[in-house]
Amino acid sequence: MKKKILLATTGLLSVIVLGACSGSSNQDIATMKGGKITVEDFYNEAKKEQSNQSLVRNMIIYKVFENAYGDKVTDKQIDKEYKKQEKQLGDSFESQLQSAGYTKKSYKEYLKQSLAFQEGLKAHVKITDKDIKAAWDSFHPEVTARIILASSEDEAKEIKKQLDDKGDFAKIAKEKSQDSTTKKDGGEIKFDSQSTTVPSEVKEAAFKLKDGEVSDVITAMDSSTYQSSYYIVKMEKNSSKGNDMDKYKKELKQIAEDTKMADQTFSSEVISKELKKANVKIKDDSFENILSDFLTTNSSNKKATDSSK
Repeated sequence: MKKKILLATTGLLSVIVLGACSGSSNQDIATMKGGKITVEDFYNEAKKEQSNQSLVRNMIIYKVFENAYGDKVTDKQIDKEYKKQEKQLGDSFESQLQSAGYTKKSYKEYLKQSLAFQEGLKAHVKITDKDIKAAWDSFHPEVTARIILASSEDEAKEIKKQLDDKGDFAKIAKEKSQDSTTKKDGGEIKFDSQSTTVPSEVKEAAFKLKDGEVSDVITAMDSSTYQSSYYIVKMEKNSSKGNDMDKYKKELKQIAEDTKMADQTFSSEVISKELKKANVKIKDDSFENILSDFLTTNSSNKKATDSSK
């Protein structure tokens, strides 16, 4: 299944560009009997929109992290991420870039900021023995399996019946699976506990299977669309992690790091520290509260002082 790329909203950027290109914030956009609408009128209304408030907040955060950690991001990393997105989206990649207002160059600039943000988070990560133990508890080594993604729950049940009647899993996967990535290989796929190529429900069910066993129909919920998908998985080669954590030291450290970086509280703390270090000041009163989740604003300080009197 293809993933949608997360593209930044470009609404307010268009407003800023419009204002810059006009040469004057009082330039008319439209005139009519009894009045007119200027670029300044438009800008003053646009910046009240919540989506534009969020965009400016993200622009500030990304700019701060790019200034602090952009030198740690290489062109090779940017190209790799670009090609990754391009591969995931296939033919729709170019159209999605265009619809979001990006060119190849500007999207790579966005990727650089995104990667710099990740580098900034990494710089604050401190891994403890407790973190490693938690990673070990959730870790499962790579397995080789086959999957079939059915078009509906009813079809999944029908396929399961065929498999129970000694149907050939690989053959049925080639004929009926909706997963374009694995279909041509008879549904064959490799994944471990950290892989994102299959839903967590599928991984959880697969890891419980012995070699050669086939699961029941697995219902997987997409948390972004709330749509259900229906899978059947056959285990080809399962692996036990055993009792030696040192054998997977590198993997466990990466899992612990990824878990920390995905933690919202941790991310908020890092953003707060970096914004303070960069001495960010909001100059436009319309945006005075956009960083309130991370910083104590002058207005909130004043309110706190007034309430204590």
